[in-house]
Amino acid sequence: MGDLKEFSKAVRLSLSVYPWRRIDPVPWAPLPRKLSECRVALVSTAGFVVPGQEPFDAAVRGGDYTYREIPADASPARLIDAHRSQAFDHEGMRRDPNLAFPLERIRELAEEGAIGSVNDRHLSFMGSITAPGRLVRKSAPQAAGILADDGVDAALLVPV
Repeated sequence: MGDLKEFSKAVRLSLSVYPWRRIDPVPWAPLPRKLSECRVALVSTAGFVVPGQEPFDAAVRGGDYTYREIPADASPARLIDAHRSQAFDHEGMRRDPNLAFPLERIRELAEEGAIGSVNDRHLSFMGSITAPGRLVRKSAPQAAGILADDGVDAALLVPV
Protein backbone atom coordinates (compact mmCIF):
# COMPACT_ATOMS: atom_id res chain seq x y z
CA MET A 1 0.00 0.00 0.00
CA GLY A 2 1.22 3.47 -0.84
CA ASP A 3 1.96 6.27 1.55
CA LEU A 4 0.68 9.84 1.26
CA LYS A 5 4.27 11.06 1.55
CA GLU A 6 4.86 9.67 -1.95
CA PHE A 7 2.61 12.37 -3.44
CA SER A 8 3.39 16.00 -4.11
CA LYS A 9 2.22 18.58 -1.59
CA ALA A 10 -0.51 19.70 -4.02
CA VAL A 11 -1.90 16.17 -4.38
CA ARG A 12 -1.78 15.58 -0.60
CA LEU A 13 -3.69 18.81 -0.04
CA SER A 14 -6.26 17.86 -2.67
CA LEU A 15 -6.77 14.43 -1.08
CA SER A 16 -7.20 15.95 2.37
CA VAL A 17 -10.17 18.09 1.25
CA TYR A 18 -11.69 15.73 -1.33
CA PRO A 19 -15.38 14.98 -0.58
CA TRP A 20 -15.14 11.18 -0.58
CA ARG A 21 -18.45 9.41 -1.25
CA ARG A 22 -19.68 6.66 1.02
CA ILE A 23 -22.07 3.98 -0.15
CA ASP A 24 -23.82 2.10 2.62
CA PRO A 25 -24.52 -0.69 2.36
CA VAL A 26 -22.02 -1.76 -0.28
CA PRO A 27 -23.96 -3.54 -3.06
CA TRP A 28 -23.25 -7.24 -3.21
CA ALA A 29 -24.63 -10.13 -5.21
CA PRO A 30 -23.60 -13.76 -4.80
CA LEU A 31 -22.37 -15.62 -7.88
CA PRO A 32 -25.17 -17.54 -9.58
CA ARG A 33 -22.91 -20.54 -10.20
CA LYS A 34 -19.37 -21.78 -9.61
CA LEU A 35 -16.67 -19.41 -10.90
CA SER A 36 -15.49 -22.20 -13.22
CA GLU A 37 -18.88 -21.91 -14.95
CA CYS A 38 -19.12 -18.11 -15.02
CA ARG A 39 -18.76 -15.70 -17.91
CA VAL A 40 -16.33 -12.99 -16.78
CA ALA A 41 -15.62 -9.45 -18.00
CA LEU A 42 -12.95 -6.91 -17.08
CA VAL A 43 -13.89 -3.45 -15.86
CA SER A 44 -10.91 -1.17 -15.30
CA THR A 45 -10.32 2.48 -14.49
CA ALA A 46 -7.01 2.44 -16.38
CA GLY A 47 -8.35 4.77 -19.07
CA PHE A 48 -7.17 2.52 -21.89
CA VAL A 49 -8.53 2.79 -25.41
CA VAL A 50 -7.82 0.74 -28.52
CA PRO A 51 -6.43 2.32 -31.70
CA GLY A 52 -9.15 4.24 -33.51
CA GLN A 53 -11.24 4.90 -30.42
CA GLU A 54 -11.79 8.41 -29.17
CA PRO A 55 -9.54 9.01 -26.16
CA PHE A 56 -10.99 10.10 -22.86
CA ASP A 57 -11.53 13.86 -22.71
CA ALA A 58 -9.20 15.37 -20.14
CA ALA A 59 -11.02 18.69 -20.45
CA VAL A 60 -14.30 17.41 -18.97
CA ARG A 61 -14.75 19.18 -15.65
CA GLY A 62 -14.82 16.61 -12.86
CA GLY A 63 -13.53 13.88 -15.16
CA ASP A 64 -14.70 12.05 -18.27
CA TYR A 65 -17.39 9.71 -16.95
CA THR A 66 -17.77 7.73 -20.19
CA TYR A 67 -16.32 4.30 -20.93
CA ARG A 68 -14.82 2.50 -23.89
CA GLU A 69 -15.55 -1.04 -24.99
CA ILE A 70 -12.42 -3.13 -25.37
CA PRO A 71 -12.85 -6.25 -27.53
CA ALA A 72 -11.86 -9.53 -25.88
CA ASP A 73 -9.40 -10.24 -28.69
CA ALA A 74 -7.61 -6.88 -28.34
CA SER A 75 -3.86 -7.02 -28.06
CA PRO A 76 -2.74 -5.63 -24.67
CA ALA A 77 0.38 -4.25 -26.35
CA ARG A 78 -1.81 -2.03 -28.53
CA LEU A 79 -3.84 -0.51 -25.69
CA ILE A 80 -3.34 3.25 -25.45
CA ASP A 81 -3.08 5.01 -22.08
CA ALA A 82 -5.56 7.91 -22.21
CA HIS A 83 -5.80 8.43 -18.43
CA ARG A 84 -5.62 12.09 -17.40
CA SER A 85 -4.36 11.70 -13.84
CA GLN A 86 -0.76 12.50 -13.02
CA ALA A 87 -1.25 11.36 -9.42
CA PHE A 88 0.32 7.98 -10.23
CA ASP A 89 3.17 6.67 -12.32
CA HIS A 90 1.81 5.38 -15.65
CA GLU A 91 5.09 3.72 -16.71
CA GLY A 92 4.30 0.24 -15.34
CA MET A 93 0.93 -0.06 -17.06
CA ARG A 94 2.37 1.37 -20.28
CA ARG A 95 5.11 -1.28 -20.26
CA ASP A 96 2.71 -4.08 -19.33
CA PRO A 97 -0.97 -3.16 -19.83
CA ASN A 98 -1.92 -6.44 -18.11
CA LEU A 99 -1.11 -4.71 -14.80
CA ALA A 100 -4.15 -2.47 -15.23
CA PHE A 101 -6.19 -4.39 -17.82
CA PRO A 102 -5.31 -8.09 -17.43
CA LEU A 103 -6.59 -9.40 -20.76
CA GLU A 104 -3.93 -12.08 -21.10
CA ARG A 105 -4.40 -13.21 -17.51
CA ILE A 106 -8.19 -13.57 -17.88
CA ARG A 107 -7.70 -15.56 -21.09
CA GLU A 108 -5.31 -17.86 -19.20
CA LEU A 109 -7.89 -18.33 -16.44
CA ALA A 110 -10.44 -19.44 -19.05
CA GLU A 111 -7.93 -21.81 -20.70
CA GLU A 112 -7.12 -23.34 -17.30
CA GLY A 113 -10.83 -23.76 -16.49
CA ALA A 114 -10.69 -21.45 -13.47
CA ILE A 115 -13.45 -19.37 -15.09
CA GLY A 116 -16.09 -20.55 -17.53
CA SER A 117 -15.51 -18.06 -20.33
CA VAL A 118 -14.30 -14.59 -21.20
CA ASN A 119 -16.87 -12.05 -22.31
CA ASP A 120 -16.62 -10.74 -25.89
CA ARG A 121 -16.03 -7.19 -24.64
CA HIS A 122 -14.68 -5.46 -21.57
CA LEU A 123 -15.04 -1.92 -20.25
CA SER A 124 -12.43 0.74 -19.68
CA PHE A 125 -13.25 3.83 -17.65
CA MET A 126 -10.96 6.68 -16.79
CA GLY A 127 -10.36 6.87 -13.06
CA SER A 128 -9.71 10.06 -11.17
CA ILE A 129 -13.28 11.24 -11.58
CA THR A 130 -13.66 13.96 -8.98
CA ALA A 131 -17.34 14.61 -9.76
CA PRO A 132 -18.83 11.09 -10.00
CA GLY A 133 -22.52 12.04 -10.17
CA ARG A 134 -22.80 11.55 -13.95
CA LEU A 135 -20.88 8.30 -13.69
CA VAL A 136 -23.26 7.01 -11.02
CA ARG A 137 -26.43 8.21 -12.81
CA LYS A 138 -25.52 7.54 -16.45
CA SER A 139 -22.45 5.48 -17.27
CA ALA A 140 -22.47 2.87 -14.51
CA PRO A 141 -26.08 1.75 -15.10
CA GLN A 142 -25.49 1.71 -18.86
CA ALA A 143 -22.30 -0.34 -18.42
CA ALA A 144 -24.05 -2.75 -16.04
CA GLY A 145 -26.81 -3.18 -18.63
CA ILE A 146 -24.29 -4.02 -21.34
CA LEU A 147 -22.68 -6.69 -19.16
CA ALA A 148 -26.07 -8.08 -18.14
CA ASP A 149 -27.15 -8.23 -21.81
CA ASP A 150 -23.93 -10.12 -22.58
CA GLY A 151 -24.75 -12.70 -19.89
CA VAL A 152 -21.80 -11.76 -17.70
CA ASP A 153 -21.93 -13.48 -14.31
CA ALA A 154 -18.92 -11.76 -12.74
CA ALA A 155 -16.76 -8.73 -13.47
CA LEU A 156 -13.16 -8.38 -12.40
CA LEU A 157 -12.89 -4.79 -11.23
CA VAL A 158 -9.41 -3.35 -11.66
CA PRO A 159 -9.11 0.06 -9.99
CA VAL A 160 -6.17 2.19 -11.04
